[in-house]
Amino acid sequence: MSDLPHIGSRSNAHFRTVRALATSAAQRRRSGRTLLDGAHLVAAYLERARPAFIAVSESMCGDIEVRQILERAPGVPCARFSDLLFAQLAPVRAPTGILAVIDIPRDPPARPRGSLLVMLDAIQDPGNVGTIIRSAAAAGADAVLLSAQCADAWAPRTLRAAMGAHFALAIHVRCDLERVARNFEGRVIAAAGQGGAAPHELSLLGSIALVFGSEGAGLSEPLAKVAHAVTSIPLARGVESLNVGAAAAIILFERARQIAMTSPLRGSSSAPQP
Repeated sequence: MSDLPHIGSRSNAHFRTVRALATSAAQRRRSGRTLLDGAHLVAAYLERARPAFIAVSESMCGDIEVRQILERAPGVPCARFSDLLFAQLAPVRAPTGILAVIDIPRDPPARPRGSLLVMLDAIQDPGNVGTIIRSAAAAGADAVLLSAQCADAWAPRTLRAAMGAHFALAIHVRCDLERVARNFEGRVIAAAGQGGAAPHELSLLGSIALVFGSEGAGLSEPLAKVAHAVTSIPLARGVESLNVGAAAAIILFERARQIAMTSPLRGSSSAPQP
């Protein structure tokens, strides 16, 4: 790996490009590109497409996993950066040693489709957004829709939290969630901190859109009014709320449980009532 071009100057064009993608949502939107951080994410992406550029920190050039990734990416422009420069590129405090510049997938069709949609209303923490995308993909969701007030779906921190789930479903950004909810042909179910039915008391079968709001403000009032039902997770006395990422996972996998319970092998006698 010593034959990789070495970059040790902040004036280098590759450094400036990668740095801008790591720090600027506007630059990511303008260029249509973003940054994957870490060997797992880069390896997962290589199963689907080729990165535009790969950056490696000098101290990680001998790492077996990094070497295997580069061997799987013949023809992809690569460079090794001094550790000092690489630390300025990495979107996290503990750099992983490898970054990849990728093209953001084209916007999906304007009208989201599928039997399970997940809508996020003004959730501003990238970690929470990424966690929900990861849970949604694992639970078989078809798409995740984010309002304009959400954290950037394609920010490096969001991508890292989702661990490759972005590429397993459709991601719709800057959505008018109220309009989508009104036009959705299935049921819209809103998650709330309190006042709703427990997830296991509702039928989550069929075509549904699950709507999650920010931990502080909850759902916007217009969006809450569109919902056909509200669900709240029962909590022990003295506990006020759950992290929205944890709450989303519980509700998503309650749906998966209900589907499993109504499969032909189990029969449908135990299905919850609407």
